[in-house]
Amino acid sequence: MSDTVQTISLLNLVLVFIPVFVVVGILWRWSLAPGSAAYALGRMLVQLLLIGYFLMYIFEAENSLIVIAVLVVMVTVSSWIALGTVKTRRTTLYRQALVAILVGGGIVLFIVTQGVLQLDPWYLPQYMVPLAGMVFANSMNAVSLAAERMNAELARQMNFHQARNIAMHAAMIPIINSMLAVGLVSLPGMMTGQILSGISPLVAARYQIMVMCMIFAGGGLSTALFLEMSRKQFTMFMEKDT
Repeated sequence: MSDTVQTISLLNLVLVFIPVFVVVGILWRWSLAPGSAAYALGRMLVQLLLIGYFLMYIFEAENSLIVIAVLVVMVTVSSWIALGTVKTRRTTLYRQALVAILVGGGIVLFIVTQGVLQLDPWYLPQYMVPLAGMVFANSMNAVSLAAERMNAELARQMNFHQARNIAMHAAMIPIINSMLAVGLVSLPGMMTGQILSGISPLVAARYQIMVMCMIFAGGGLSTALFLEMSRKQFTMFMEKDT
């Protein structure tokens, strides 16, 4: 296997935007709000370029306080975004979402970084930051799906236990589907990136197994914690709506 990664020149990178602009043109032609797609593409470009420079700084600094600060920002922001599906009750449920994602995702992240990988130092940024991003982002998505489904089921006068079970099931569907498809329908980004960088597919597969378990456990624990801790708030909402 090769040990080097092919560097993509800026000129070559521009080529990938050709089909992107074709799709934007189709959206414009069909009057399907191409502005939102163009905005998303522009924001993606700026965000990734900025995060590239920021990660270079973090990796070179190798400072535990900086890594901790990054993790705090990840958890804080992901908890707020997770409740975007229940905007009218967002502030009331924020504390529950924050604790759920912090505890559920944090436990899994600790086991992976300190038990599976045994990072030295414990905060090694090249591993800690990307893995934390994966686990907190997926916990965020799971909590978001659960909150939306819980809200909808309670609005239909479903009792708490039934609504909780339905919400938990809905939150886990994307994670379970991704595990069913991995290796057969898709090669996940982390595994693909490692293979492209020259790492043995067998080693890359072990890392991907670790990541899939991390995503499943983090999302499941965070969702279960959120639903249980929010029992009082959701029950109050249900009483107000009746």
